[in-house]
Amino acid sequence: MDNLMYLKSGTDIRGTAIEKDGKPIDLTDARLVKIVCAYVDFLKEKLSKSELSIAVGYDSRVSSPRIAKTVCKALSSLGVKVYDCGLSSTPSMFMSVINFGVDSAVEITASHLPMEMNGLKFFTREGGLSGDDIKSILSAAQELEAEIELKNSDVLKLNNMEKYCSDLCEMIKRGVDAEDYDKPLKGLKIVIDAGNGVGAFYAGKVLSVLGANTDGSRFLEPDGTFPNHIPNPENKVAMQSICEAVAESGADLGVIFDTDCDRAACVDEKAQEINRNKLVALASFIALKGNDAGTIVTDSVTSDGLNKFIENDLRGVHHRFKRGYKNVIDEAIRLQNEEGKNAPLAIETSGHAAFRENYYLDDGAYLVTKIIIEAAKLRKEGKTIGSIIENLEIPAEEKEVRFTIKLNDFRDYGLSVINDFKTLCENTEGITVAPVNHEGVRVNFDENSGDGWQLLRMSVHEPLLVLNCESKILGGCEKMLEFFKEFIIEYADLDTSKLL
Repeated sequence: MDNLMYLKSGTDIRGTAIEKDGKPIDLTDARLVKIVCAYVDFLKEKLSKSELSIAVGYDSRVSSPRIAKTVCKALSSLGVKVYDCGLSSTPSMFMSVINFGVDSAVEITASHLPMEMNGLKFFTREGGLSGDDIKSILSAAQELEAEIELKNSDVLKLNNMEKYCSDLCEMIKRGVDAEDYDKPLKGLKIVIDAGNGVGAFYAGKVLSVLGANTDGSRFLEPDGTFPNHIPNPENKVAMQSICEAVAESGADLGVIFDTDCDRAACVDEKAQEINRNKLVALASFIALKGNDAGTIVTDSVTSDGLNKFIENDLRGVHHRFKRGYKNVIDEAIRLQNEEGKNAPLAIETSGHAAFRENYYLDDGAYLVTKIIIEAAKLRKEGKTIGSIIENLEIPAEEKEVRFTIKLNDFRDYGLSVINDFKTLCENTEGITVAPVNHEGVRVNFDENSGDGWQLLRMSVHEPLLVLNCESKILGGCEKMLEFFKEFIIEYADLDTSKLL
């Protein structure tokens, strides 16, 4: 039996798609066919349908055309009605299910991972699949032995991205409601850094169409070797690139997307990043308009300053949950549907932002569109996006340290270390354990102990313990880390070399 379970990556399937540095290909054509067969069976059972229609799109990776061709052939050979959407963003593929009524969509992408990687992301009208769904599909795929005969694929073209871009344009027109209704962004200069991923469409098919000046935009040509930088708002080189683009061009706003555009970040007119906690604060301001006292669901590593901004400045409720964008989204849906709470936004500091009004879909272009509408409105008042979050308290220091767990049974071991740390902190003067912990343990240090907080948690997918640390004072993180070092040094099955 061909073991495929290691291809599971959260709610996606990911693996090596081109040979590099002697590493063999995981996503072979034969394996892709098995996965497609298992997915079709899964979908027929899930939807209680014998005849299916599925749309297929892909990002700019070198391996994407090969994988798309194989996936389309396999689907067609199984009797599925197949629509080829070509180069597409991940969020647009979900919207193909909404806009064109297909049963499912498949996006071929590995997000921000290196060029040799690729993968499959599946959507139905309910959204992306769960991790358990992916397990079920891979388990069924690895049991398949008989090969299907691939026929020449009978595939229809679908202009999904055209519809998606048109909808974003209409959204901006309605939102800004300018005198020149069809050119609401006239006079604004907005530069895009697509990092040679899919995101170039936003410059040419949205911003320029609406009258914005996009001169100075960077790396708009799709190139799966990513020759300039990794398309990733969490990457320092990538963020430096868009900051430089804003500074050099004198833009009013800069935007950077990840490879498949489900994440984004911004840069203000001063070439300062609006990312991570700042981006969450800005998105929260937008989401809470008309949603008084609404709940903003974030991941666990958001700052104390953000909590104060949401709850004091915006009069919202901050629900700090777990890492992992699907965890954050699912929690917002649960609060909305099961507890009846007004939860207009689920957002992770990585840049995944899902608005309730947009099917709780994590869509970087949708987030950027909401921000640009605000920027255009503020411009009439002589203000900028930065003015919205000027009261957000920024920590003096922040740090993240990761510790590899050198055991096969890593999860139980990691959880025991977390529990030991919690017990220690409960019995240490100057340190208090946060009253609510949905993930790991978060502890607060008083002014004499470091004036900040630490969060010790398990990595979402990897055999790692992760320590996040933030302080209001310079030198505060180091002071808190000294305390942590004395604790962690006793655990021989952890690689503590990055800390010691």
